[in-house]
Amino acid sequence: MGTIDSLPPLREVIRTHDLQARKSLGQNFLLDLNLTAKIARAAGDLTACDVLEIGPGPGGLTRGLLAEGARHVLAIEKDRRCGPALAEIAAAYPGRLTVLEGDALEIDPAAHLTPPIRVAANLPYNVGTELLVRWLTPPAWPPFWQSLTLMFQREVAERIVAQPGSKAYGRLAILAQWRAEARIAMQLPPEAFTPPPKVSSSVVHLTALPEPRFPAEADVLSRVVAAAFNQRRKMLRAALKGVAPDIEDRLIAAGLKPTDRAEQISLEGFCALARAVAQT
Repeated sequence: MGTIDSLPPLREVIRTHDLQARKSLGQNFLLDLNLTAKIARAAGDLTACDVLEIGPGPGGLTRGLLAEGARHVLAIEKDRRCGPALAEIAAAYPGRLTVLEGDALEIDPAAHLTPPIRVAANLPYNVGTELLVRWLTPPAWPPFWQSLTLMFQREVAERIVAQPGSKAYGRLAILAQWRAEARIAMQLPPEAFTPPPKVSSSVVHLTALPEPRFPAEADVLSRVVAAAFNQRRKMLRAALKGVAPDIEDRLIAAGLKPTDRAEQISLEGFCALARAVAQT
């Protein structure tokens, strides 16, 4: 597996601190330090950036980020068993790692980070999508982050980069591609993890755009897209009848066919519809 620093191999760290992965926490550990360093490199040049990491576990990606030159890493970890292992990393990289114990869904990291900020994480499966949606839908844009380099189940990754007409295309693709450049940077097989999950994984890299691709009110766009894809097999005029009483007129005003279905509509089309719905 090689080494990227003077610290022990991750298998040894896990044995020493009894850090067996817990399914209840959505944990699947990456133990190959060369692989974690590769993921860190996928996040780009980190030397002038603070990096937010969620769910570091025994610290494989943490070490990769620091070894690749991250100015400072803020790691949020819910599992207190990981504290001693992360403390050893902090000691090996003085002043460059801060660890917060707690739930990433409940912690505002902004006070602990200095821009420019990037996010890089092997996200716990049970909170990954919710965190991504939060990062893509802040009250104001641009967001606090420049880029997101995130590990997901491959199925989720494909939903993020999906194009109209595909089965994977839906709300997640719209939210991601409206405000960011999204691409799959790496694919990882189950055997790369301990324990091996039942599915393959992918690293997705998203770069925040200075402004959305097309004008629309974020809350209206989100409401329209959610309604459309909640009943994706129905024609738009039926799926969206709860959005506005005259939805057919608004669909036509947006240049859309009321008989189309959600998966046929481009991002630009949904933004046009959101503008039409927002008009009083």
